[in-house]
Amino acid sequence: MMVRMAGEGDVASMTGAATETGVVLGGLGSPPTLGAVVELVGDPTRDEVRLPNRPESAATARRLAEAVLRQGWAAPATTAEHAVLLVSELVGNAVRHTGASTFGLRMHRRRGRLRVEVRDPSRGLPCLLPVTEMDTSGRGLWLVDRLADRWGVDLLPRGKSTWFEMRLPDPR
Repeated sequence: MMVRMAGEGDVASMTGAATETGVVLGGLGSPPTLGAVVELVGDPTRDEVRLPNRPESAATARRLAEAVLRQGWAAPATTAEHAVLLVSELVGNAVRHTGASTFGLRMHRRRGRLRVEVRDPSRGLPCLLPVTEMDTSGRGLWLVDRLADRWGVDLLPRGKSTWFEMRLPDPR
């Protein structure tokens, strides 16, 4: 398996423009092309993309997921928006809670399903906590639980893979 490390000069360091769904790459608010994103960061549909454990990696992962979902797989807008949000939440958890220097991102599409995996070397399990209106943090897994069709954690010999699945219509 090939693993590519995204770092300085990756998608997160490119200029962006604000939109309703967040920041997108490119001038004048145009989203990045899938080819440009994959060339800079790697293709999470073929290999695990390694990202550094820093807050900016959540933005990189969002942009990468958005490019794959919208351009590569022509996902419906709502599905893409929900999946990008959940990618951000899982990556944010990896950055905040694992203490790892890097983590990996993979995206799979099989038989009408999208599966996203965030892998890290920590064997600490994430906890789904109850949330209230006044909570200012701790909503990540709650969102995953509400928006994904399924989610879970697979323990690996050296760490874990936290994943979610959503329905994704096959291309026509």
